[in-house]
Amino acid sequence: MSVPADITYRDVTLSHGRTRYLEAGDGPAVLLLHGAGFCSGGDSWLANMPGLATHFRVLAPDCLGWGPGDQLELGYSFAYMVDFVREFQDALGLDRSHVIGHSMGGWLASLLAYESPGRVDKLVLVASGGMATRPLTTMQEWQPPAEDDIRNALSGLASAGVDIEPLVKERLALARDTQRVARFRRVMDHMTNPETRSRYHLTRRLPHIAAPTLLLWGSADEVNGIEMGRAARELIPRSRLTVLDGAGHGVPAERAEEFNRAVLDFLLD
Repeated sequence: MSVPADITYRDVTLSHGRTRYLEAGDGPAVLLLHGAGFCSGGDSWLANMPGLATHFRVLAPDCLGWGPGDQLELGYSFAYMVDFVREFQDALGLDRSHVIGHSMGGWLASLLAYESPGRVDKLVLVASGGMATRPLTTMQEWQPPAEDDIRNALSGLASAGVDIEPLVKERLALARDTQRVARFRRVMDHMTNPETRSRYHLTRRLPHIAAPTLLLWGSADEVNGIEMGRAARELIPRSRLTVLDGAGHGVPAERAEEFNRAVLDFLLD
């Protein structure tokens, strides 16, 4: 599929400047937070938004530091990246919403649910980060992607039927912008700093999450292994774990129909 006509790209101005987001559907709000890869963004959810929008108002922002919107000249911090989510809710007039986070987005969603429980109705953590002290080598040694790297990073969306050519063109232009590359490297430096990872580790925070929580993992996740999902299930009081057999880390695009079905069953329950 190409981008469905009922998915709209919009902009909103926040304290750091312009942020791009995608919107579809009507009803209770569902906020989608993407992972940490340079090629990630709100449009990482293109394979999922049409299905979720049958029941919800679905909102998928480019997280702070990602996409073609404005970036910080200052250093990045988890504190500001989480507050970015609250500010996005405020700007769209949302007192609270369901929140779904994949990988890094799951880390941010978990911190949001811990710090601001009144902001989160139900929480979905998908192959979520935040429980490993070790940084990923790909983040520590990050370099701007070439076109083949970008196509590989977007291959899950391509397999799900999304026309990735406009996304490839946009990501390639961003990767050739030396200022954006320098700013993105600051995000990676912050997220891979051992002190940062220790300070924002989720183990002591997860037992205080009050929102009903679905943990959604692939059994073959090569980044945040299934043992992290099981550990989170033990720590979050009102949680349940759903495992997609054979799925890897990119669950939302890799297994879009199963992902959508599991999420809708949980949110509509």
